[in-house]
Amino acid sequence: MTGEPLRLMAVHAHPDDESSKGAATTARYAAEGVEVLVVTCTGGERGDVLNPSFEVPTGHEFESVEGKRAVRRLEMAAAADALGVRQTWLGFVDSGLPEGDPLPPLPEGCFALLPLEEASAPLVELVREFRPHVMTTYDPSGGYPHPDHIRCHEVAFEAYHAAGDAGRYVVDGGAEPWAPLKLYYNHGFSMARLRAAHEAMEGAGLESPFGDWIESRAAREIPERTATTSVDVAAYFPQRDAALTAHASQIDPEGFFFAVPRDLEADVWPTEEFELADARVPTTTPEDDLFAGIRKES
Repeated sequence: MTGEPLRLMAVHAHPDDESSKGAATTARYAAEGVEVLVVTCTGGERGDVLNPSFEVPTGHEFESVEGKRAVRRLEMAAAADALGVRQTWLGFVDSGLPEGDPLPPLPEGCFALLPLEEASAPLVELVREFRPHVMTTYDPSGGYPHPDHIRCHEVAFEAYHAAGDAGRYVVDGGAEPWAPLKLYYNHGFSMARLRAAHEAMEGAGLESPFGDWIESRAAREIPERTATTSVDVAAYFPQRDAALTAHASQIDPEGFFFAVPRDLEADVWPTEEFELADARVPTTTPEDDLFAGIRKES
């Protein structure tokens, strides 16, 4: 794209998702001069504390929806800084993860209960303003069945397809239509990746935390989606890890995300994977670059 910087938009449901799904990829592209914008659909207001060592920052509280929102905004700013990316909020309210049988109703006014066009409109306008060449988000399952992850997929899919249509989402004084060129789904925790890490840890004489998870997923026969694109990001694991630990209320620095020694991880799985969902430019899979077919060779 001669004379114009490449632009990548990563659409996520909650603060911390951008650090656990494709984070090293966004860090790599940002370091290479790509304009990267992380879009966070909700404020993560209903997320539980998942880090036993978490301490509420001085001057804040974490009991109310408003208090959680404020703390998670602080965490998100630190994570974006670690990755070297821009970040913005769509401003919707976390739906929470319902538990029980039967499942309780979702909270009134939450992200997952909004009509699709109402939830998509601000992202459509943001796509038109930022003009990304590539968008990333979750597959139709949401990656796991959190209602906000499923709605995040729906909203990002809608925005990708609608933002270039001048007859849709018409706003007085709004930005001109813009059609992104490629849409990808994140592939963060594939069975192939888990097995590779599990076998490498056992081979190194280390205790692997992944055995039960692999057996559970296999028993439930969870279908594996096909990754089309692998981006080499081992050099950016430190930025990813810094972003993860920035989300102190959610990420345990002694937990799952840090179970694999980083030198071992770089040896057996130095990439992050994506699934090409749609392309408006010619490209051939497998790819090693989200901008394959978009970059102009010099």
